[in-house]
Amino acid sequence: MAAAGLVACGGPSTANNNNAASAGAAAPSPQKTLPKIVAFGDSLTAGLGLPPSQSYPSLLQQKLDADGFRYEVVNAGVSGDTSAAGVRRIDWSLDAGDVRFVILELGANDFLRLQPVAETRKNLAQIIERSKQRGARVLLAGIYTTTNAGREYQREIHEAFQSLAREHGVPLIPFFLEGVAGRAELNQDDGIHPNAEGTRIVADNVYRHLKPLLEEEQKK
Repeated sequence: MAAAGLVACGGPSTANNNNAASAGAAAPSPQKTLPKIVAFGDSLTAGLGLPPSQSYPSLLQQKLDADGFRYEVVNAGVSGDTSAAGVRRIDWSLDAGDVRFVILELGANDFLRLQPVAETRKNLAQIIERSKQRGARVLLAGIYTTTNAGREYQREIHEAFQSLAREHGVPLIPFFLEGVAGRAELNQDDGIHPNAEGTRIVADNVYRHLKPLLEEEQKK
């Protein structure tokens, strides 16, 4: 699958990877840069098969704007990414500037390959800790395999996300695709990636868990 890259969904900056080279030569903007929310994941975050405006990070930006939250959502979804690939690029993604939150959605491609759950768990733990070291709060998204991997493998995945949330003190979205997975009318033809309607549900799910964190941040 093609890489989606790091794309800003809103706020004062609209530059993406394709024009990053020219951005350095541009005059500095007089508008204050907004703090960032980095949506860090694979094709489910990137919005594979959808226009960029219909990806869940773009829809999340709209919800933040409507409720008066002054953040820029950065789409750091890369199609085909695994948790190991996420470890290799998390530091670069955190260089977006003043990253306050990271929405971590990775693991689906690991589980499709039947990678040992312990390995995925270790990689996600590294991403969480590196994000926290840079001062960002992490919202962890639970993901499950669509393969016929067996009940024990599914149990290991469930426990991995639950234990990561407990041990690292981060909030958990129990299932990123809640209300969407397994429903043909809400998914593209591959049966894996949400269509536009399904992605709206995903954005609602994420915002339901993110909004209390934003409200806490406002009180500081």
